[in-house]
Amino acid sequence: MAATTVWQPREDGLAEIFTLLEQQISPSSVADKSQIWKQLEHFSQFPDFNNYLVFILVRAEGKSIGLRQAAGLLLKNNLKRVWISMVQENQKYIKSELLPCLGAVDRHIRTTVGTIISEIVNVEGVAGWLELLPALVSCLDSNDLNHMDGAMDALSKICEDIPQVLDSEVPGLAQRPINIFLPRLYQFFQSPHASLRKLALGCVNQYVIIMPAALYNSMDKYLQGLFVLANDPVAEVRKLVCAAFVHLTEVLPSSIEPHLRNVMEYMLQVNKDPDEEVALEACEFWSAYCDAQLPTENLKEFLPRLIPVLLSNMAYADNDESLLEAEEDESQPDRDQDLKPRFHTSRLHGSEDFDDDDDDSFNVWNLRKCSAAAIDVLSNVFGDEILPALMPLIQAKLSASGDEAWKEREAAVLTLGAIAEGCFNGLYPLLSEIVAFLLPLLDDKFPLIRSISCWTLSRFGKYLIQEIGNPKGYEQFEKVLMGLLRRLLDSNKRVQEAACSAFATVEEDAAEELVPHMQVILQHLMCAFGKYQRRNLRIVYDAIGTLADSVREDLNKAYSIFFLMQPAYLEILMPPLVAKWQQLSNSDKDLFPLLECFTSISQALGVGFAPFAQPIFQRCMDIIQLQHLAKVDPASAGAQYDREFIVCSLDLLSGLTEGLGSGIESLVSPSNLRDLLLKCCMDEASDVRQSAFALMGDLARVFPAYLQPRMVEFLEIASQQLSANLIRENLSVANNACWAIGELAVKVRQEVSPIVTNVVSSLGLILQHGEAVNKSLVENSAITLGRLAWIRPDLVAPHMEHFMKPWVRDDIEKEDAFRGLCAVVKVNPSGGVSSLVFICIAIASWHEIRSEDVKNEVSQVLNGYKQLLGNSWAECLSALEPPVKERLARYV
Repeated sequence: MAATTVWQPREDGLAEIFTLLEQQISPSSVADKSQIWKQLEHFSQFPDFNNYLVFILVRAEGKSIGLRQAAGLLLKNNLKRVWISMVQENQKYIKSELLPCLGAVDRHIRTTVGTIISEIVNVEGVAGWLELLPALVSCLDSNDLNHMDGAMDALSKICEDIPQVLDSEVPGLAQRPINIFLPRLYQFFQSPHASLRKLALGCVNQYVIIMPAALYNSMDKYLQGLFVLANDPVAEVRKLVCAAFVHLTEVLPSSIEPHLRNVMEYMLQVNKDPDEEVALEACEFWSAYCDAQLPTENLKEFLPRLIPVLLSNMAYADNDESLLEAEEDESQPDRDQDLKPRFHTSRLHGSEDFDDDDDDSFNVWNLRKCSAAAIDVLSNVFGDEILPALMPLIQAKLSASGDEAWKEREAAVLTLGAIAEGCFNGLYPLLSEIVAFLLPLLDDKFPLIRSISCWTLSRFGKYLIQEIGNPKGYEQFEKVLMGLLRRLLDSNKRVQEAACSAFATVEEDAAEELVPHMQVILQHLMCAFGKYQRRNLRIVYDAIGTLADSVREDLNKAYSIFFLMQPAYLEILMPPLVAKWQQLSNSDKDLFPLLECFTSISQALGVGFAPFAQPIFQRCMDIIQLQHLAKVDPASAGAQYDREFIVCSLDLLSGLTEGLGSGIESLVSPSNLRDLLLKCCMDEASDVRQSAFALMGDLARVFPAYLQPRMVEFLEIASQQLSANLIRENLSVANNACWAIGELAVKVRQEVSPIVTNVVSSLGLILQHGEAVNKSLVENSAITLGRLAWIRPDLVAPHMEHFMKPWVRDDIEKEDAFRGLCAVVKVNPSGGVSSLVFICIAIASWHEIRSEDVKNEVSQVLNGYKQLLGNSWAECLSALEPPVKERLARYV
C-alpha cells in the first residue's frame, strides 16, 4: 500500500505570501494595505492556502516572529469561517503541525498556536481531535517550561472561550476532560514559575460560574490553593485570587462560610494593595458579600476598619483619565472618539421592569468608582449604623484646606452622595446643613469639585422636594435649582455634563414643582443648547425631554399675563430645536437624541404640538424610507444602513400619535405609513419590531380605520410574535405585540376572530409560566386575554381551564380581565370550577367596581356558581379568609 504523501508548499507560492505578509506588517511599507488584504482574501479561495499559513507559523524559522505571528492570526480568522468546509486532509495537516509547536522556544509563537487550537476546539469540540488531550497532558507533565507554558496557554484559552467543552462526555474517554486537568491545575498553583501559577488559577476560575461537579467535589483543594497563592509576589496572581473569592461569594457563598473571617480579613488587607487592579478586584468583594446575603453581623464587625479604606480609595488617583478630561473647556471641539456609544431604548407599553442599558457601561470602571459603589451598598444594608464610623472621616476631609487637598474634599462630597439614600434617616436632621455646605462648592475653583457637588445635590433632591411645603424648604430647593442651572452654563465640559445630568434627575423628582420656574429653566436649557459641543448636547436633549415628561401639558402654557394668546414656553423652546432639526441630514447620527427629545415633547404637548407636527411626521417617513433603501442599496441611498434611525423615527411617530390623538388622521391618511409599518413589523431586528408594534397599538387606539385595509396581516404578524420560541429572545417585542392586539380587539371587535384561538393558546402559556417572563408581559397578556374573551367568549371558553388560575391574579388591570372572565364563565361554567377559589379571591381584591355593568356581571357569575355547586358552595367559601368572604357578600 502506498504511503500517504505529506503536503509540501510550492516555493513560488510561499515567496508570494511572504512578500504580502511582510508588506502588511511593515510600518514603513508604502504598499496599499487594502490591496494587500484583498490579495490575501483572494488567496483564501485556494483549498491549501491555510496549509501555507500554518507552515509559515510553525516552520519559517528564518523569518521574523512578527511575520510568523501575522500568518498565525490570519489562519485563526480563516479557520473560524472555513474549518467545517475544509477537506479532511488539510484539517489533519494543520492539526499535525500545531501540536508539536505547543513547546516552541518563542513564547509569541506558542501563544499564537494556543489561540488557533482554541478556535478549532470551538468549532468541532475535543471529540473531533482525539490527539489534542493526550498532547496537552504530555506537555503539562513534561517538566519543560516551554512545553508546560504552551499547553497551559492553550488550555487557558479553551477554558475562557468554551469552558463547557472540557466538562462534557467524550467518546473513548473514561472520564470528562476536566477530571484529567483539574488535579494538574491545582499542582501548578505551587509552581515556581509565575506564568504557570497565573494561567492555572485563571483556568480554574473560569469554572466557578458554571460550577461543574469536578470543581464542587474538590472545593477544599481549590480553597487550599487560593490560600497558598493569597500573598503571591506577583500582582496578577493576587488579582486572580481576589476574583476567585468574589466569584465564589456570588455563586456558592456556602463554600467560603467556614473560612469567612479569614477571607474577609484577607480582602480587607488586599483592598489596600499597592497595585490598583488588585485593590479593585478586592473591593468588588464587599458588594458581592452583601448581595449574597451572608451574615451581616460578620461584616458589621469589619466596618470601622473597612470604611476608612474605602474612603481613602475614593480619592482620584494621579493617573485617573478624568483629571485630564476635567481640563477641557467648552472652546475645544469634541472629537469623534469623545462621543460615547449611545443606545436608544425602544418604546415599551406596560410596567417598566425591563433592564435599561447602564449609562456607565462605557466608562472606565476603577477603584474610585468601585469603592463608592461599595459604600452605597453598605449604606443600604446597614443604614445609619455606618454613620458613626463614616461622618468623622467625611468631616475631616471636607475641612482639609489648601489646593493640594482638593482630592480629599472631592472624595468626601462623593461619599455624601453615595450614602444619601441608604443613610437618609440619619442625615435628614442635617439636610439643611449639608445643602448649605454643598451650595458654595458649586462655585469651587476645581472643576471636579463643582461637578461632584452637582451630582451629590441631585442625590438629595427628592428629600428637598419633600420639604418644599415649608418656607425654608422651598427657599433651599430654589437655591439648589438655581445653583444647578448656573452650572449648566459653566465653561468646563465636565461640569456642564454633571450639571445637566443632575438637573435631569431633579426634574424627575420635582415634576410639577418645576412649573413656577419654567421660564428660567427653559432660558438656561436653551442657552446651554446654544453653547454646548456635540457630546454634552446629547445630555441637554435628555434634560429637555425629561422636563417635558415631568411638566406635561404645562409646557403649553404662557409665562406672562402679557402673552396669554401665545404659547410662550414654546416660543423659547421650539425655534432652536427646529433650527437644529433642519441643519442635520437624514443620515446624521446626531439626529437620534433630537428624535428622542421631540418624542417626549410631542407626548407632553398633546394637540399643542400640532403646529410642528407635519414637517416632523414627513421627516420621520423620509428617514424610514431612506434606511429601507440603504439596507438593500447603500450607494443609491447615499447612506449606510443603521436601524436605529428607523427605531427612533417609529418612536417619534408613536409620540405624535399619542399626543395628537385623532388629530393624527390628517397626517397619516395621505401617507404610505401603513405599508412601511407592516414592513417594520416583519423586520428581522427585534428593536425595530418592538417599536413598530408600539406604533401599531397607538394607531389602533386613535385611528383604527387606517389599519383596516391590511388588518388581517397586522393581526397575523402580531400573533406570531407570541409563539413560545420567540418569547425568550424577544420579550419586549412580544409585550408590545400583545398590547397592540388588545388595543385592536376593543376597536375592531369581530375582525380579530381569525387569530383568537392561536393568541389565546400563546397567552395561556405566558400566564402559566409568568415567573419566567416579566411583569409587563404577564399584565398585558391578562388584559388582552380578557378583551378577546369579552369579544369572542365562544372561542376562548373551551381553553379556559388551562389558564384560569394564573389569569385571575389580583394585580392586573381589572376591568378588561373581568369582563372577559364573566363572558367565558357564562359559556363554559364547568371550566372555571377548579379555579373558583382563585376567582373569588381575585374578585374580593377589587375594592370597588365602578362600572355597574361589570358589577352586575360579577354578581351573576358568583350566583351562577352558587346555584351550580349547591351544597359544595359552602365548602368553597370555607377555604377563603374571613375578609375575602366579607367582600364577596356584596355580590352574592
